[in-house]
Amino acid sequence: MFLSIAFLSLLVERATGYPDRLFTAIGHPVTWIGALIERLDRRWNRKTDSTARRRQAGLAALVTIAALAGGAGLGLQALLMTLPASIALALAACLAATLIAQKSLDDHVAIVASALESSGLDAGRAAVSQIVGRDPDTLDRAGVSRAAIESLAENFSDGVTAPVFWLALAGLPGIAIYKAVNTADSMIGHRTPRHEAFGRAAARFDDLINLPASRLTALALVAAAAILPNMSGRDAWRAVRRDAKNHRSPNAGWPEAAMAGALGLALAGPRTYDGVVVDDAVMGQGGRRSADASDIRRALTLYRWADGLLIVSTGALAVLVSGHW
Repeated sequence: MFLSIAFLSLLVERATGYPDRLFTAIGHPVTWIGALIERLDRRWNRKTDSTARRRQAGLAALVTIAALAGGAGLGLQALLMTLPASIALALAACLAATLIAQKSLDDHVAIVASALESSGLDAGRAAVSQIVGRDPDTLDRAGVSRAAIESLAENFSDGVTAPVFWLALAGLPGIAIYKAVNTADSMIGHRTPRHEAFGRAAARFDDLINLPASRLTALALVAAAAILPNMSGRDAWRAVRRDAKNHRSPNAGWPEAAMAGALGLALAGPRTYDGVVVDDAVMGQGGRRSADASDIRRALTLYRWADGLLIVSTGALAVLVSGHW
């Protein structure tokens, strides 16, 4: 049943996204989780505490966040199981769809391309600042384009494949816990003076639970590149094998390298965050750095096909495992 929920949730989210009217009325599950993380960070992450104490507090915060999210998912799942199977399946898919980001990811990256095409560099910088953490003022046109493509590749894994993987494996508790941990990593998992110790547990655990999805996402991108004209599945696979392991993240390098090889680009490399230059490895060595809005459009085409393969594969597995639809 979990695979069927995962398949239907992908279809629902791809078609509707998360409606703006609903967000205005009640917010979003991620904003609820974020509010809890912010409160725990404010109360438990004290500058006067020792490094060891702050690490312990960060671990306690992570356990609290995951337990509350998992408990909510488990409670909802138990409640749905009291309903007729078809109704439970539909409602579970709608609930799970709120924690998947296919459409919103597509929309946000497309906005960057449109901004560059219609309004120029300043508009592109403003648009890309909504989806990446690096300093937008340091980016030229190629830098804005690469940043958007890198975000698309990484968030395909974090925002789509990973939540669907944990949903298919462990149902609503699985996707809820994943989303809570991933949100914690994005908020407190940075190596800053404030979060170096407190966010350590969140960052490490997020790395662990994203391992399967990052590899699956790379495979989906390689397969899609092999299908599409003017893209190279072979070069995507070569880039993954050669470059992914060199990325400072154990996960982000896989989809970024696949995307870079498929498009013939050189992604990642040195980037500036809060005035600090991070000297990361280049994904897609030998590719060109002169990306533009047209390359963002190509990346979106690759993403949509890879996402389609993910949807079809999930549906096929659901049928294979259940023996019927």
